[in-house]
Amino acid sequence: MKLLLTSGGITNASIKDALVDLVGKPLTDATALCVPTAQWGYPRSVPATVPDLLHGRSWGGTTSLDWRSLGVLELTALPTIGAERWVPWVRAADVLLVAGGEATYLCHWMRQSGLADLIPSLIDTVWVGVSAGSMVLTPRIGDDFVEWPSAPDDRTLGLVDFSIFPHLDFFPENTLAEAERWSAGIGGPAYALDDQSAITVDDGTVDVVSEGRWRLLSS
Repeated sequence: MKLLLTSGGITNASIKDALVDLVGKPLTDATALCVPTAQWGYPRSVPATVPDLLHGRSWGGTTSLDWRSLGVLELTALPTIGAERWVPWVRAADVLLVAGGEATYLCHWMRQSGLADLIPSLIDTVWVGVSAGSMVLTPRIGDDFVEWPSAPDDRTLGLVDFSIFPHLDFFPENTLAEAERWSAGIGGPAYALDDQSAITVDDGTVDVVSEGRWRLLSS
C-alpha cells in the first residue's frame, strides 16, 4: 500500500501533486472510497453533513477532488454484511480516503471489520489519511490523543515505524514545545506536521511534502 499521511488533508498544490504521483494517473480516472468511522469515536465531533462530504469541508478537501467515482466505506457496518460483499469494493478502489476523529476507535474497527488484515495485500492502493486517519497507521499516538473511553492504551496499527503529532500551530495547545514533550513519551521517531504538510510512504521510502512547517522529533 502507498501512503499519503496528512495532518489537514489536501491543502496545497504540493500535497495534491504527491497524491497524483502515488495514484499514478489523473484523479479523474481514479476511484475512491471514503472512510468516516473515526468521527464516531471522537467525543467533540459531530457527523459530517452531506454538503460537508460533497465539498470536503470535513475531509481536508479529499472528497471534493475530481474523482471518477466516490463511495463510502463505513467500517462499523462491515461485519454485518460479510467480506464477500465489501472486500471486492476495497480491492477495486484506487484510493481510500480516511477521515479524522479518534485514532484508537478507528484502529479498533479496522481490526474488527477485517480491513487491517486486508491491507498487506493492497499493494497498489493509496491510503490518504487526515489526522487520525494518518495516526492510526503509526505504532502509538500518545496518551494526549486518546479520546475514546474504551481504548485499552494508545497503541495503533504500527504499519509505519514513526508517530505523528498533527495540526502543529493550528490549535493554541499544539505548539512545537508541546510536540517535543509528547514525543519524549512515544519511544520512537515522530514527526510534527502542520496542516500544510504531509508524509508519503512508497515502497519503503519516506518523504515529507510541505508548504508549511514540520519537524522530525527525536525521542
